[in-house]
Parts: sequence; structure tokens; C-alpha cells
Amino acid sequence: MDQDTNRLLMELERSMREANREAINPNITALTIDGLRPVLCLVANARARYLKALFDLGADNNEADSRPNEAQLEQLRQLRGEYDELMKGARELEIAIQRGYLDVLQNGA
Repeated sequence: MDQDTNRLLMELERSMREANREAINPNITALTIDGLRPVLCLVANARARYLKALFDLGADNNEADSRPNEAQLEQLRQLRGEYDELMKGARELEIAIQRGYLDVLQNGA
């Protein structure tokens, strides 16, 4: 890449970071690990519900020729969708923290 392209890309990255911080930061209070815990627990509990349903489905269908019925599969799909959505949100939160879009405080600060 030539210098002009590199400069443009660096300016683009700086502008994107600035725009994201200006849009996101005022809407979320400064973060601490204690403040993040409810979000982390929300994701963990969704994962637990999804995995429990999968194991329960396996226990209910442990014969070689048995298969889950449509209602069981729909419940599993719904739980997976819930978990996937929450996990994606948590990943986006992590990215926002890494990129400096949000203020981060030490606990007790």
C-alpha cells in the first residue's frame, strides 16, 4: 500500500473509534468487573439452559432409533437463539471495551 492509502486508513480507524465512543460511551456507565457481572451471568445462565435442554433431550431419546420430536427441537432452537444472541452481545461489549469505546474503572473507584 502506498503512503496516502495508509494515511487514509489510519484516519478512517481514528474516526470510527471516535464516532463509536461518542455514540456508545454516554449511554453506558463506566464499567467495573462488578458492574459487568450481571451481563456475564445472563450469558452463562442462557448457556446453562441451552446445554441442560440438550442433555435432557439426549436422556429422553437414548434409544438407537429414537429421535427428538418437533416440539423438543423447537425448544432447543429457541434456547440456542437466546444463547447466541446474548453471546454476540457479550462479544460486542468486549470489543467495545478493547477498542476504548467505553470508560473502565477499577472496582471501588
